[in-house]
Order: sequence, then structure tokens, then C-alpha cells
Amino acid sequence: MEFLADQLPTLLGGLRTSAWLALISIVLGLPCGLLLGLLATSSIAAVRWATLVVVEVFRGIPMLLLVYFVYFGLPGVGLSLAAETALVVSLVVSAAAYTSEIFRAGLLGVARGHREAARSLGLTGFQELRHIVLPQALRAVRLPIISFSVLIFQYTSVGFAIGIPELLSRSYAIGSVTFNYLGVFVLAGALYATVAIAASGLMHLLRRDRAPQVLPF
Repeated sequence: MEFLADQLPTLLGGLRTSAWLALISIVLGLPCGLLLGLLATSSIAAVRWATLVVVEVFRGIPMLLLVYFVYFGLPGVGLSLAAETALVVSLVVSAAAYTSEIFRAGLLGVARGHREAARSLGLTGFQELRHIVLPQALRAVRLPIISFSVLIFQYTSVGFAIGIPELLSRSYAIGSVTFNYLGVFVLAGALYATVAIAASGLMHLLRRDRAPQVLPF
């Protein structure tokens, strides 16, 4: 316990790094995912299918391979990124691809009658999207989005492969010096689990707070 207490500040520093990288990736990735979700529900077949192909391609690429491609591959075409930037770019691309399916499901889940009612009231397509479709869709997907955000936080651990001092990297560094891999990895796992449990608690509160939807017409 004394050993773990001594190493906790170092691991908390790695936790802050992981949380910060995850936060940036989520803030940038969710709008991209929403845009892809909107394109995937477009009435134009070419746009819809092209978007779905792009989404499936990036959903099929392992996160570590994507990070290696951005960090080690892009310099081959003259684009060199810092390790943290490369990780964020990779996480944003992955988050956009995965959450686009969540947003698409939410958009398609809006009752057709609500859309027809909006048109009967003379709302434009943009007004229908802004006032009718998006509020319902975003409310429907908030729990899956929180759940996926936890995965993005966990995905920051691949930063270990390109030298980012996040939680896993610092855990391994401590273990390589002290040879107490078991203790330090148990503590790191507990920190990861704490974030996941906190997110689960938030999801539980939001689930209880759900109220019947009231349409603005």
C-alpha cells in the first residue's frame, strides 16, 4: 500500500493527460459524427452510400493501426504531427466514424409523423431539422454517446505506442523501474474503472431523469 501511495501522484498525472486527450477528441469528434450521421440519412443516394462506405472503412481500421498511420505514415507525404496531435486526430476520426452510426440511428428513430406535421406547418427543411428532428435525436442518443466517450478515454492508452505519457505509459514506466508490475497495473486499472463507473452513474441519473417528450407544436 505504501508503494501504491507513492506512485499514485505519477499515475494521476497520466490520468489527467488521458482525460484531457479524450475530452479534446470527444469535443471534436462528436460534431463530425453528427455531420456524417446527417449525410448518411441524406435523400441523395450517392451521398448516403459514399458516407456509409467512408464510415465502414474507418470503423474497420484498428485504432493502433490508425495511430501508426497518422504518426509514422503521414510524414512520408510531408505531414509530420506531434504525438499528442496524431493521437487526437486518430481518436477524432474513429469517434466520428463510430458515433455517426449512433446519430444515424437517432435521426432515423424520429417518427415520420413528426416530420410530416412539421412540413404541414410550413417549416423549411432546416427548421424541421433544427426544431423537430435534432432535439429528439440528440435526446435519444445521449446515453450511447456517454458510453462511447468512456471507450474513447480507454482508447487513449494506445498513446503508449508513440511515447505519450498517459496513464498506461506511466504505469509501464513505473513497473519497468520497480518491477512491481502487478501492483502498478492494478492501480492503473482501478483508475480506468473509476472513470467508467462515474460515467455509468451519470447514465443512470440521465435514464431516471427521462421525461415524456413534448413536441413544440
